[in-house]
Formats: sequence, structure tokens, C-alpha cells
Amino acid sequence: MEIENIVANTVLLKAREGGGGKRNGRSKKWKEMLKLPHISVCEDLRRTIERDYSSLCQKQPIGRLLFRQFCDTRPELRRCIEFLDSVALYELAPDEKRRDCGLSLLDTYFNNGSTAHLPEIPREVVEECRERLEQSPCKELFKECTRIVGEYLSGAPFSSYQETMFFSRFLQWKWLERQPVTKNTFRHYRVLGKGGFGEVCACQVRATGKMYACKKLEKKRVKKRKGEAMALNEKRILEKVNSRFVVNLAYAYETKDALCLVLTIMNGGDLKFHIYNMGNSGFEEQRAIFYAAEICCGLEDLHRERIVYRDLKPENILLDDRGHIRISDLGLAVQIPDGETIRGRVGTVGYMAPEVIQNESYSFSPDWWGLGCLIFEMIQGQSPFRRRKERVKREEVDRRVREDPEEYSDKFSEEARDICRLLLVKDPKGRLGCQGPGAVQVKQHPIFRNINFKRLEASILDPPFIPDPRAVYCKDVLDIEQFSTVKGVNLDTTDDDFYHKFVTGSVSIPWQNEMIEMDCFKEINVFELDGALCPDLDVNRPNPPPKRGFFYRLFRREVCFKSGYSDEDEEPNRL
Repeated sequence: MEIENIVANTVLLKAREGGGGKRNGRSKKWKEMLKLPHISVCEDLRRTIERDYSSLCQKQPIGRLLFRQFCDTRPELRRCIEFLDSVALYELAPDEKRRDCGLSLLDTYFNNGSTAHLPEIPREVVEECRERLEQSPCKELFKECTRIVGEYLSGAPFSSYQETMFFSRFLQWKWLERQPVTKNTFRHYRVLGKGGFGEVCACQVRATGKMYACKKLEKKRVKKRKGEAMALNEKRILEKVNSRFVVNLAYAYETKDALCLVLTIMNGGDLKFHIYNMGNSGFEEQRAIFYAAEICCGLEDLHRERIVYRDLKPENILLDDRGHIRISDLGLAVQIPDGETIRGRVGTVGYMAPEVIQNESYSFSPDWWGLGCLIFEMIQGQSPFRRRKERVKREEVDRRVREDPEEYSDKFSEEARDICRLLLVKDPKGRLGCQGPGAVQVKQHPIFRNINFKRLEASILDPPFIPDPRAVYCKDVLDIEQFSTVKGVNLDTTDDDFYHKFVTGSVSIPWQNEMIEMDCFKEINVFELDGALCPDLDVNRPNPPPKRGFFYRLFRREVCFKSGYSDEDEEPNRL
């Protein structure tokens, strides 16, 4: 049976490498699959789409690129875009180079003799930036300047953009993005693991070659366990969060038997595997701190959306191809209304915070407790309140969490002990991260002094470990326990409302990122052919009829022969 696992892994690895051909995993018909519609098809979309500058020109990746292409046609707008890019580079500059970078930026854009001079920003704002740069070149130095430029671009330039071919092309991409998604959108590969309601397998988008993980929720299993609300909650939270440090939802579709969430694929395995199966248990401190910093950024992104995660543990932290991490499995996450707290004894034994165990009200405090547990386990090679494979009752583990102090070995530096102690304070009122600024407070701990968080958030910093691209970091296919058949459950029309809410197709930002990342946008986004406007953008050229396939033409010809008239003689209404 070993041959079955070898074949499954070989096929998966070939798909990950782009199939070994020139198309990088794309279907032969990929351009046909991603054919942009004639602009006349997008008129309803033009009337109904929300005209919000932030959404259309900043958050949505294709919208951002097309707005920039429009700005590039006007020198005064091009200067604004170049300025915003220069500020982004300033913010990402290493600490020792930031002052020089800031001086260069001031000289380029705020010197009256410069061709790139920006008159939109008041002189007093510029002078304040100059003074603060001399004192302390902080990352947020040009925040007011970028606000003013953004406000300017969102006015008349944004209005002008909406009358151009660039905005028309954006509408064409939006139309394409909103097309139905089915199982035939993907190729499916080996099972990677199990979720709560079904298997997780690798899959690949036929049109682009992009690899994902497909989490299947068997409809009958969801219904039997009354898991509809939980499944829909996870889907909506995944849809809401767009973070480099949390797995992203790209598609949601259904088959006859399952609901499917198509998520970021993480080929490097989970932290539990790496802590316990790659030599001696645990990591060197610097590796643990790098992962802790990225987890902190992920929690910050979740908390910004008022989402508490509640299930931080090594098996839920996954590594990608480059060695960066993402938080996964948001089944227990919940969104908290502004100014409110929640209760709920949910999580994993040994990782739940004292306030969760005692069913007290809380907001985001359990996540900072979970980070403390995770840092401890990454360094020590075992969790703080339960030894690996220790046979102990749940009640005893809960008692230890509530009452016992954690014990530190000589694997911990003084700073590592300090951050763990501060995150594992039993009373959430005194816990690090639970007072005021949250993640900002955690990031300021001395153990992160060598982490430039701006560069970390931009994926510029190199991870301490890079997974082997030829390895498959998951169990053998035959070792993954299969689900039993669900009996005694029937699906009927009463389930349709739930399915309708769940099955929403492509998710905008991940889908647009996929088009750009896989070079499909670059190859398709052409405005001119032979010096003339592309036919699909020309309102004066009719929308061409759909191209008919070989079998349609074959059978059509046969009908024409039998009926004694040709296509040319056919009456327009006889189809």
C-alpha cells in the first residue's frame, strides 16, 4: 500500500511545481476560461457597484493597479502615486537607514525646484515632518501627508477615473470574479488531513494553476451535528479577514454532498509537527520568537475586526513554502460587538485561559494567554500545564491552569521567561496585551527588539526555517482516518437557505491577488490591439456571439442538411 502514498505525493508535488510545463499548471483553455466580457454586459454592474474610493482603488488589488495605470496617464497624479510609494519604502526602511530615506523623500517632493514637487501638502505640515525627522525618524512620520494626498486622489481624480477605459476594465474583471464556482473550477489532489465535518485535500484552480487547500464540510454530517451556525460563522469570519498571518478564504462552493471552503494552502506543515518530529523537541529561542511575532500580527489583524480566536495551539499554526506562519481553523472564533464581552467555555484542554475555564466574561484576553502557552511550548518542547502524552484528567489540567505557576527550565532566557510570565498571568486584568493598545503593547516587549514589524508585515524578513520543497509535511494518505458514512439524515429544501448563505463563490481580494500573482492579469489586461481599442472595451462594436464548440457545429450542420436549408437561410428565431 506504500505505492499509493508515493503516487499521491508525486502527483501533488508535480502540481505544486506548476505541472512541469510552460503554462505553470494552467489549463490549455485558460484564456477562454478567463475571457473578459464585452463592456456592454457590465452596464448593470456599472450602475450598482458602490463608488467607494478606499474599496475600489486601495483595498481591491486589481482596482488598485488599474487606478494607478490611470494616474500614470497624468503627470500630476503620477507624482502623487510615486510619493505614496516612497512613503511606503520609508516605512519599510531598516531603522539605521530611515533618517536618510526620509531626508531624500523631503528633498524630492517638497523642494520647490523639484519636478516632483507636491503643492497639495501645506508648508506647515512639511516643516513639522522635517523637524520630527531630525528628532526621531518614526515610521508614522508622513501619516498626515499621505492622508492629504489620499483625500485629494479620492476627489476629482477618482471621479475622472470612473469615466475612463480603466474603470470599464475593472468592471469587466469584477464581472469575471462574480461568475459561478463549481467543483469543475478545480483539479483535486490527495487528502491532507481531516476537519471537523470532512476531509481537507489539495486542489488547483484550472484557469490559473494556483494551489489551495479545500476544506470539505459534508452536508449530512453538518446537519446531524446541528453545525450549520458554526460552519456559517467560520465562513463569514474567514471572508472578513484579509491578513498575511491568517489563512484566507478564496472560494466557497458546493457539490451534491459537501460544502467546500477553498483556503490558502500551507505546504510546510504545522508547528506541532515541527516542535516534536524534527529532532529534539522545541525550537531555538530566536526561531520561537520569530513565529511569536508573526502570530502577534495575526492576532492584531483578527482583533482589529473584533474577532477573538480562542483556539491558539501548535497544530493550528501552519507554515507556508517560505517558512512564514498563518493561523488556521477559525471554527471557534467569534466576532464581538463593539463595547461588549462574551462568555463561552470553548477551546482545547491545556490551552484555555482561566477566565474561559471559569466561564467568566472576556473579550480578547484568551488569545494573549494562548500566545503565552505557545511561546512556552515552542521553547520548552512541552505545553506549560500538561506534559506530552501525559495521561491526566481534564479537571486536573484545568486546576493547574487556574492555580499552578508554570515551571521554566534553563532553555529560557530571562526575556523569554518574562514575556511568558506576563502573558500567562491568571487574572486577565494584569495580563500583557489586555490593557489598552493590545497587540501594540505585546510588540513593545524587549524580546521583540530586533523585529522590525513593518518589514515583517511586508514579508521582507527571512524566516529562520525554510521547509523542504520536495517534502509533503502531512500524514500518509492511508494513515488519515476516513470518516464513517452518516446514516439517518436526509437533505431537503429546508436546508437550501443555509446553503444559499454559504455558497457565495469567489472572495474579492484573494481572487484578485490570484489573478495578479499567477500573471493572468498581466497577460489578459490589454487595452489596445494593433493600435486600436480592444473590441471588448469598444461600446461602438457589438457584443460578439458566443463561440460555438465543435459538437454544436457538427450537430447543427447535420440538422441543416436534413431539413434542406443552410445556416444562411435559417430564420433568426429558429434555434
